[in-house]
Amino acid sequence: MTGDDDLTFDAEDAEAGAVKRVSPLVRRLIANNPSPFTFTGTCSYIIGQGSVAIVDPGPLDEAHIAALLDAIRGESVRHILVTHTHRDHSPAAARLKAATGAAILGARPFAPKGGVSEGKGLDAAHDLHYAPDHALSDGERVAGPGYTLETVATPGHAANHLCFALVEENSLFSGDHVMGWSTTVVAPPDGSMSAYMASLEKLRSRGESVFWPGHGGPVRNPQRYMRGLAHHRRQREAAILARIEAGDQTIDEIVAAIYVGLDARLVGAAKLSTLAHLQDLVERGLVTAEGTLDLNGRYHKPPRSNG
Repeated sequence: MTGDDDLTFDAEDAEAGAVKRVSPLVRRLIANNPSPFTFTGTCSYIIGQGSVAIVDPGPLDEAHIAALLDAIRGESVRHILVTHTHRDHSPAAARLKAATGAAILGARPFAPKGGVSEGKGLDAAHDLHYAPDHALSDGERVAGPGYTLETVATPGHAANHLCFALVEENSLFSGDHVMGWSTTVVAPPDGSMSAYMASLEKLRSRGESVFWPGHGGPVRNPQRYMRGLAHHRRQREAAILARIEAGDQTIDEIVAAIYVGLDARLVGAAKLSTLAHLQDLVERGLVTAEGTLDLNGRYHKPPRSNG
């Protein structure tokens, strides 16, 4: 992840394949969609027994949908919950609803800033066909036999991102806000670094003992892990400020200097993450922007005050 000792997680065979019971109330099935952005694949979770909830049904992948339906054969699906609308998390929801009659609950539909239908950057990765039966609000609860899920609004990675706390096991389904293998991509215009950091602090104020992320194995010491994530972001912010102090003005220059040796497939995401940091720094008055506040802008130290 970053080399920080605080950023450790339990790998626990986080591989696509058979359904695995990972706790008394939770079964996990990982979609076969590995990539530099999804690790071994998207984790779908089945909560309860007999009458169940499914969190993040995953991509529109026929094999994964069939495996989910096979995993709950003989059971009924009461709720389908979606943490956010990126296409590796939500598209299978409609198919599961058609097959089971369960209601789709969770994130509100994606609303691109400026009304652009397809969006840009990571915004283009949203599932534009997602249509929940009910968009959940912060603190709202969904209950079934033996399980209670509390909604925790966590914008940042996506403006509509939610987590779900499983009350009976003091655990939390963290989606892509806190992942068990890598730092989260925060990509404007939908992603917001200031919102991400605020949401991270919000989760740090809670007391769940284990996180079940959208990618990777469980995070079993989440308070320490999130402290490491916050520290990593502060280090990244300091590195960006140092590059601007050294005379770098463009995101291309900053990324080339900071992300040495980065996989070429991840350079675009690194640029968007750097933009998210710069937007936050401009809002806080620590950096000034020349031209548009986007990937093509030029960034400088703010002028010295004569006061």
